[in-house]
Amino acid sequence: MTDYNEEDYLLLSGIQHFNFCRRQWALIHIEQQWEENVRTLEGNHLHRVADQPHLREKRGDKLVVRALPVHSRRLGLTGICDVVEFIRDPGGVPLSDEQGLYLPCPVEYKRGKPKKDDSDRSQLIAQAMCLEEMLACEITTGYLFYNEIKHRVEVPITEADREQVQATLHEMHGYYARRYTPKAKAGPHCENCSLNKICLPGLMNRRTVASYIESKVSE
Repeated sequence: MTDYNEEDYLLLSGIQHFNFCRRQWALIHIEQQWEENVRTLEGNHLHRVADQPHLREKRGDKLVVRALPVHSRRLGLTGICDVVEFIRDPGGVPLSDEQGLYLPCPVEYKRGKPKKDDSDRSQLIAQAMCLEEMLACEITTGYLFYNEIKHRVEVPITEADREQVQATLHEMHGYYARRYTPKAKAGPHCENCSLNKICLPGLMNRRTVASYIESKVSE
């Protein structure tokens, strides 16, 4: 995979949007459209609790760092990890202002409960891949903390997971380079989408945007 220039980096948080709905991702990240609903407000509040920049907490052999900026030239990605736990390990990497060697473990906070799809996992794995590139190490495990069940779920990170994330990002970069917004694929997930009134999935599936605008102009 070719290295990307910084001006072509995509937001790491967009991976979850993309896997949930490609049109939603394009409306937010290409067309810069956004609306809040109860779910997004709850999610933002949870991340504000987790994301406390410059906070480093030492717990024995564990160093907890919040709101850690990460990036990857290989993936063309940038973003912030909610929490990264650095565990002291003889096979780890050195950290500034710390004695010993540590292995990183990303922890992503989510408002709801575990999902049937892989959207949450993909975002976490992308975080791990950024950390691997930045710190020249290998990460085999991450965690998803779900606020609704107040529990963290362990996520093994395999080579197949990394390949899937790379394939997803390749598709995202292709859409972004072409400024392409896919058509809506209406489904039950549309009811909880904050962009439902902007996307108009039911209407757009029955007619093109151009024909809709033309009908409004001629009224």
